[in-house]
Amino acid sequence: MVRNERYVTYASLTAMSSIRLSETSFIVLGLLEQLQPATPYDLKRVAQVSTINFWSVPHTQLYSECARLAKAGLLSEEREQEGRRRRIYRLTDSGARALERWRSEPTGALEELRDPATLKLFFGAEPAPLAAAQLEAHRRQLLGYERLHEGAAELPRGMRLALEAGIGHERESIRFWSRLLNGTDPPRADAAGQPRRVRARR
Repeated sequence: MVRNERYVTYASLTAMSSIRLSETSFIVLGLLEQLQPATPYDLKRVAQVSTINFWSVPHTQLYSECARLAKAGLLSEEREQEGRRRRIYRLTDSGARALERWRSEPTGALEELRDPATLKLFFGAEPAPLAAAQLEAHRRQLLGYERLHEGAAELPRGMRLALEAGIGHERESIRFWSRLLNGTDPPRADAAGQPRRVRARR
C-alpha cells in the first residue's frame, strides 16, 4: 500500500528553522515515543509488525528521516563509541510537542489505496478466480491480526484500536470476496450507502 504524504510545517524551537513534517516523520516520532532510546533498525523492526499494515514506508526512509529530524532538533542523537557505532535517538521536548500537536488534530482524510485486485475487478477480471486468491490472502492477514489481538490487552489503547480496525477491514474483505467466489454479487447500495431492498412483485 503506497500513500501520498501530506506535509505540515513545524517551527523547531531548537533549530530555529522550519521543517516539513510528513506522516513518515510522525511514524518516527510516535515509534520513538514508545521505544526510546532506539536505533533506526529498532524502528524498522517494530514498523514491520505494526504501522506497515496501514502506512507503508521504505525502511531506508526511516533511517534518513531520523537524521533529518535530529538535524531539526526534534530528536537527540548519540553515537556508540565502539562496535557498530549505531546512532541512537530520543525525542526532544520539541519533538514531543510536534507529535502531540499532530495527533490532537482530527482528520477527515480518507485512506488512499493501491489495490491491484479491485483495479482488475474494475476492468472486467473474472470475479471467481480473483476472489479465490484474495480470500487466501485476506484470511492469512486476518489470522495474523487475530494472533496479535490475543495479547492486545497489554498494548496501548491507540495500538489496540488500530489493530481492531484492521481486523474489521479484513473480515469485511472476506465477506465481499466470499460472495464473489460463490457467484453472488453484494447487494447494491443506495446513495446513503445502505443496501437496496428489492420489492417483491405482486
